[in-house]
Parts: sequence; structure tokens; C-alpha cells
Amino acid sequence: MNIRRKDSFLWGKAPPKAPPGETRKGETMKSYRCELLEASQMNPISEILNPDLKQHNKSVVRNKRFLRGKKKFNMDPNKGIQFLVEHNLLDWQADSVAEFLYKEEGLNKTAIGNFLGEREELHLEVLKAFVDLHEFSDLNLVQALRQFLWSFRLPGEAQKIDRMMEAFATRYCDCNPGVFKSTDTCYILSFSIIMLNTSLHNPNVKEKPSLQRFVSMNRAINSGEDLPTELLTKLYASIRSEPFKIPEDDGNDLTLTFFNPDREGWLLKNGGRVKTWKRRWFILTDSCLYYFEYTTDKDPIGIVPLENLSVRKLQETNKPYCLELYNPKGLKIKACKTENKGRVVQGKHQSYKLSAASEEERDDWIDAIRSSMTKDPFHDLVSARKRKLMNSSPAKD
Repeated sequence: MNIRRKDSFLWGKAPPKAPPGETRKGETMKSYRCELLEASQMNPISEILNPDLKQHNKSVVRNKRFLRGKKKFNMDPNKGIQFLVEHNLLDWQADSVAEFLYKEEGLNKTAIGNFLGEREELHLEVLKAFVDLHEFSDLNLVQALRQFLWSFRLPGEAQKIDRMMEAFATRYCDCNPGVFKSTDTCYILSFSIIMLNTSLHNPNVKEKPSLQRFVSMNRAINSGEDLPTELLTKLYASIRSEPFKIPEDDGNDLTLTFFNPDREGWLLKNGGRVKTWKRRWFILTDSCLYYFEYTTDKDPIGIVPLENLSVRKLQETNKPYCLELYNPKGLKIKACKTENKGRVVQGKHQSYKLSAASEEERDDWIDAIRSSMTKDPFHDLVSARKRKLMNSSPAKD
């Protein structure tokens, strides 16, 4: 806590002004207000006369700090945990943190996923403890995945997904010994089920995979042997009849979409109807390009889904280092933006023309956008695990 800034506020001096657009609106003042409220609720004389009031005041302050810690967690998981530990509201132990993530209401599921996916030693211990809180005994793999994937949201980073699904596979096999010959089998089949769920229930996927294709995809993954067709048929039918439910983020009044972006930075953007260039802060994540007026804005003023788009260098006469997002079929881009009155409308762009500060920066943006358009972390992870499994399988005579 910054004592000097807090004291100056309590003594009637205005807190120092932050640079325009570089502070989340209202957050600093809200923090001061909370601290002032906590201080004002402590009346030493009243507490001496009434010990119950003292205990009540401590409880009120504790609850308010706990709520602030949860909100901090939703904005930045590591800072939120640090705040709770520093105020003795949470033990910095794997079991304690895992139980907080698993049981506490109001935590953002995306923030939970990002925290659990980190590779630091304590994060790995928390992940194991978190997964161990799930009971998968006597559940088939789809039922276990439904329970597991409801407790957080998978992050977009492949290495984080790998660690989390590895922990899930280990826990499932511990709870159900003998179902699979190795955790690698459980790992691969889990990804196959997740990809099957997407293929069967995503309206953009025209060709739905059949049972025969699902069975074929999973041949020889059980340490070189095939899994029982009856098991795969049951798993396929379960996903076909009911898709996975993705949890709605709790505390979704906070900005949580833009953790771990593929790339972010300032670009000049050419207008759709009015052809003027305006400086915008761009964030590339989850195969979408978001743009904001300021770096700390809570909501984007425009969203450009990258599906079915292409990107290329563009030679503009009045701006250097340009790139262009366009639909190769010549169709208008399906994007949206926010009007001045807050209404969301469809964008008017036939293409998006953007200008970077240098040639290197432009090329880096093009590479990042192309990578985001084609990125399929599930496919890469499963392919690597299958290679590992095949290489370790005993050779047949």
C-alpha cells in the first residue's frame, strides 16, 4: 500500500493525477474510498466500551478486504492472491490456494484457468491440489471432463493447456485404475473428445464427424492397442446428445478477455466510411483483433473476427508500413464496433488498413495475425503425444 498517497487523501489533499488514458477509470479513486471507509469504521472509544462492536468492525473490514482481493484476482490472478496472503486472508500454501479457487464463488473462470496454467513450482503444486479436489471415480471420461471443464476455462496458450490436461489425465487414471493402459491414452482421448465436441456442435463446421471417423482417429492409442469400440461409442453418443457447457465468467464486469494476448500494441487504423487515420490500441487474441481508444479501456470499440480473412502487406501512398486485413472472396468483413451512444453495430469495412511504426513491427503483426488464423493448439499437442506413445510402444512381431 502506498502510505503517502493514502495519507494525503485522508488529510484532504487530492491524489496525484494519472496521465490521461493510462489509468483504469474510477479504479484509483475507488481504492482510496475503500481505504477511507475501512479507517472510518474504526472508532477506538466505541470499541473499548463495546467489545462486540470491535469484533464486528474487524469482521466488516475483513470481509471488505476479502471482496477486494477477489476483485483483484479477477483482474490479475497473481496480484489478487498476493493481496489476500499479505492481509492474512489466505495461506500461501498449495492446498489453501487450490481450495480457494475450487470453492470460492465470484471468481472469474478465465482467471482461474490462467493462474492454474502457470509453470512456476507453486502454481504446479496448486494445479495438482486443485485437480485432486475433483472426484472422478466411476465416471466415464466424458462425465469427468464435463466436471473438470466446468471449474475453470481452458486458457489459449498451448503449454498451459498441456499442463492442465496432463494433470487431469493423471487424476482420472488414479481414480479409475485399469480403464486405460497409460495416462498418455487418457490425455489423447480427452483431446479427441474436446475436438469432437467442437466439430459436432460448431455451426461453422459443415462436415460432422461420424462415429466411424471418431473410432478411426483413436486407433492404437492404448499403448499400441485399440480401445474397446463399445467405450468409444458411448463417449461419442454422450457428446453428440449434449455438448460441453462452457462456464459463464463470474464477476464479468471486469476486463478478463485479454489475458496473455498473442500480440498487442499501437497501430494507425483507416476508417470505414470516413477515411481518416486514427491511433488505436490493438490486442490480438483468440483469433480476433480487438481495438481500443486507450490501453486501459475496459471494453473494445471494435472487434474483427479473423475467420475466413487473409492479411498482406500494403503499399499506401500517404502512410508507410501498412498491412491489410481482407476477405479473399471479396465479401464485406463481418466485424462490429461501438457507436458514440454505446450501441453495437456492424462495421462498414471492405478491408481493414492498418499502419505500423516500422517495417519490422508491421512484419511482426502480419506473422502474429497469420499464426492466430491457423493456430490449433489441440491438434499440435495431440500429435506430439501420439508420437511419444507410438515411440514408446513395444514393437510387434
